Amino acid sequence: MSDLSNYSHVIWDWNGTLLNDAWLCVDVMNGMLADRNLPILTVEQYKAIFDFPVKDYYQKLGYDFDKEPFEKVGMEFMNKYNLRQWESSLHHGVVPVLEAFRNHGFRQYILSAREQTELIGETKVLGVFKYFDHIFGLDDHYAHGKTGVGFRLIEEIRCPLEKIVFIGDTRHDAEVAFELGIDCLLIPNGHQTRERLSVLDIPLIISLIELKELL
Repeated sequence: MSDLSNYSHVIWDWNGTLLNDAWLCVDVMNGMLADRNLPILTVEQYKAIFDFPVKDYYQKLGYDFDKEPFEKVGMEFMNKYNLRQWESSLHHGVVPVLEAFRNHGFRQYILSAREQTELIGETKVLGVFKYFDHIFGLDDHYAHGKTGVGFRLIEEIRCPLEKIVFIGDTRHDAEVAFELGIDCLLIPNGHQTRERLSVLDIPLIISLIELKELL
């Protein structure tokens, strides 16, 4: 992809793409795994297996949903994550990139698997709420996927699909963009490895700062 001049609207993923929180997800999960005498993760192992729906990822970690339901462990993770959510910060370069997109006339949005109220609160505390026309998260904590809420966002945007680009950090983001009928860019700085993303037929961007050069 040589530039972004054909687009007028950008949809951002939040966790992993703008928010640098993969390390926190690993730290919280490792505490839960240790409590259950299950093997703990490195960040590299996490990025190699994390996926949506997250229920499948939990099973890869060794959780037995016959012994404790996914809803229970999923809520435990989110409660522990939320207690520490302010330990995460934005990725380097987020604010200058959001400024650059705004200065080039882009309308900006967030589409996230994060619960809606927590998502809005995080964008406000981290000082980036003002950059987005709409912020769409999920109505629960279980991160089943975001395609459905994505269609609601597309209805809000009300512009030709070819004018919209979705920027994320996972294979699920590429899948969502495909379902929505919009283009996608992926940045391997979040929850999945470059190797997993590079096999997709999706342009990879080295870093957020590189995006400014495409404007």
